[in-house]
Amino acid sequence: MIPLAEAQARIQRDIHPLPVVSVPIAEARGLVLAESVVAKEAIPPFANTAMDGFALRAADSAGASPETPISLPVVATIAAGSVASRPLIGGEVMRIMTGAPIPEGADSVIMVELTRPTSGHDDSTSSDVSSIELLAEVASGNHIRPAGDDVRAGVTVLSPGEVVTAAHLGVLASLGYESVLVHKRPRVGVFSTGDELISGPTPLQPGQIRDSNRPTLLALVEESGCIPVDLGWLPDNEEEIEAALVAAVGPDADNVCDALVTSGGVSMGDFDFVKKVLSRLGDLNWMQVAIKPAKPLAFGLLMGTPIFGLPGNPVSSMVSFELFARPSLLAMMGKRDTQRLTVLALAEEGFLRPPDGKIHFVRVVVDQEPDGSWLARSAGGQGSHQLTAMARANGLAVVPDGDGIRPGGMVKVLLLG
Repeated sequence: MIPLAEAQARIQRDIHPLPVVSVPIAEARGLVLAESVVAKEAIPPFANTAMDGFALRAADSAGASPETPISLPVVATIAAGSVASRPLIGGEVMRIMTGAPIPEGADSVIMVELTRPTSGHDDSTSSDVSSIELLAEVASGNHIRPAGDDVRAGVTVLSPGEVVTAAHLGVLASLGYESVLVHKRPRVGVFSTGDELISGPTPLQPGQIRDSNRPTLLALVEESGCIPVDLGWLPDNEEEIEAALVAAVGPDADNVCDALVTSGGVSMGDFDFVKKVLSRLGDLNWMQVAIKPAKPLAFGLLMGTPIFGLPGNPVSSMVSFELFARPSLLAMMGKRDTQRLTVLALAEEGFLRPPDGKIHFVRVVVDQEPDGSWLARSAGGQGSHQLTAMARANGLAVVPDGDGIRPGGMVKVLLLG
């Protein structure tokens, strides 16, 4: 067996970011920027009001209060998307709506709540109010958002290596960008292998089980931000496995994949044909990793395409994906942070275990307390075939080799999702 860190390092040596492509900004969320984004214009492009109110000269409000109101005529209305037809002069106000440009001559905005109509109306914002009373003084610049208050023209607002979020898309759209350079989103093909597998509601025959790994792995690929490609089921037949793998990555493939994930066929049995095919066709690393579950692992390059041969037991397949495939796929996308968030949690019941030279990954339910601390408890059965406990789990407790974690001890937990 080899240590977990060594297995991960062997894989990472052959993982590289995918090429840079230009994509419409609507398709860029979750991808990694490969260029600097420079503001071609200011945001906002003009001084505008932060709220509904009246544009005026601050000096005209001097001394105003509810007891000593100042009456001024309303000479215009400026809605968002329009501009004043003339400059504002001293001794008058213009009604203005949130986001509308500040008229020339105004240096402040007084909110509606600090005004009242002079007569005949209950609402200062009514379109036929001809004059208002100011009930408070306002300072110059009050409720005005200057041009460039968010971004000045010529400033770099996004940098290479940043992961595009919804907020980034808003920035790009506000600057007029229609497309952006990013690292390609990987297309990841998923096979399941094994004569014992069937799909769907067909009644099970003796020795058969339903294929749970392929839908699970396809979902994990998608959750990782990649494009899942369902490549179906393969029997325990060396020639068919070889043909399918080559068809998925070869230059003549209809939907060529950037990486492949298989489940089953990577252990030490006579029918573990995935390992045999990769050994013959590709640059294979077949490893027995010092972890439980998920000890057997195959990783190789076939025509330069990374292939992750994961074990067939459902929980082992998922844990292998988390430890080996997911970080690699994120690195292929150009992401720098490829690891799950980890926390230290209190193991109230403990996680005892016998020494066996392996790190144990225990499926746990972890909760955060009001004080910010974490509590971890077993999610149920820990066998590599017990998928229901994995479905309940939201974390993997990392239990080092030895006697385990005693009740009340602290354990490191990888947070899932």
